Amino acid sequence: MRIHTGERSYPCSECGKQFSVKKILQNHQKIHITEKPYTCSKCDKFGFVPALKRHQQLLKDEKPISCSMCGNALHSSKNQAVRSKELSIDFRDKIVLRYKSGEGYKKIAKALNVPRSTVCSVIVKWRKFGTTETLPRTGRPAKLSKRTRRALVKEVTENPKATLKEPQSFSAETGETAKRTTISAALHQSGLYGIVARRKPLLSKKHMTCRLEFAKRHLNDTESMREKILWSGETKVELLCLSAKGYAWRRQDTVQDLTNTISMLKRGGGSIMLWGCFSAAGTGRLVKFEGKMNGTKYREVLEENLIQSAQDLRLGQQFIFQHDNNPNHTAKTTLEWLRGNSVNVLEWPSQSQDLNPIELLWRDLKIAVQQHSPSNLKDLERICKEEWVKLTKSMCAKLVEAYPRRLEAVVAAKGDFTKY
Repeated sequence: MRIHTGERSYPCSECGKQFSVKKILQNHQKIHITEKPYTCSKCDKFGFVPALKRHQQLLKDEKPISCSMCGNALHSSKNQAVRSKELSIDFRDKIVLRYKSGEGYKKIAKALNVPRSTVCSVIVKWRKFGTTETLPRTGRPAKLSKRTRRALVKEVTENPKATLKEPQSFSAETGETAKRTTISAALHQSGLYGIVARRKPLLSKKHMTCRLEFAKRHLNDTESMREKILWSGETKVELLCLSAKGYAWRRQDTVQDLTNTISMLKRGGGSIMLWGCFSAAGTGRLVKFEGKMNGTKYREVLEENLIQSAQDLRLGQQFIFQHDNNPNHTAKTTLEWLRGNSVNVLEWPSQSQDLNPIELLWRDLKIAVQQHSPSNLKDLERICKEEWVKLTKSMCAKLVEAYPRRLEAVVAAKGDFTKY
């Protein structure tokens, strides 16, 4: 406002000159305070300016600095325009002309004062498309540079369990701030997706060594030997599976409709514990046991069902019984009963659920049971036994036939967990 009105309300106490801005007055007073003031011999109006040399160049109209990009003369390097990300077409043509004349990348870069990588990219583009002009581009320019994308991929690869917050802060450190959705899209384009991590048993070095030795020892077993194995295991079946995920096509205002919800009870409405066995010839017996399993109860299950299942499947007396190293399975009473009945037990490595093909049968059984939607535990037990019998002989034979692939996977993983 003072500039427009011409008001100068800040006078100098030394010489009487008046100024419209207080800051200008303070700079002016330095002339009177400094022992050697910076004054121009040709211009009396020039006040206290440390850059006196540059001021004198302006008076002489000297331009000692020249721009390496366009060749324009400048008073100072501070006036040299910052080079944009995209070179001009004329400058690109200069690079191509020098390249055609036989000059190398390094010599061109030194002559034109540009990075060697810039020269290389211009020539590569010219050789590929036959032009130095800017090619038409579609869509919005990328928010993240290729270098930052590679750094993000490396960061996430080294730390796969990192949340999006960590890559976001990492990109901010590089000077390219972006939203989480931008970073997520960049990782998706590189083939990285956030997927729920699988839960696998904790394996020690001893477990891995035993698993590897077991796989190598039984990898060359004959098909007839595998057909004599009676696989067994235990599982829990819930009345209403709490972990089951359900999806429904609905509108936003129909969240509470009964057709769009899944009914559930506390603690799943109860559950039952089952023991079962199978071989390449089909499924054996499936029994329910009450309460918590212990060595005595497990022995009773074997007495009532193991020998009979082997006879029903016509495995003969020389069949091989498989069970894991659960404390109930290695209890003294269990071992005595197995030795007393001359049952050949397959030596099994600990923490090896992925080697037991009965786990796939348990999965198929639970899927089939949930489709019936049992209303109580009695119905649940009845449906489980009915669906267990329906599991075909061909399905059991395929599981036994594919068993060597499990052993090969353990050998390939050097005893570590596998995809099974």
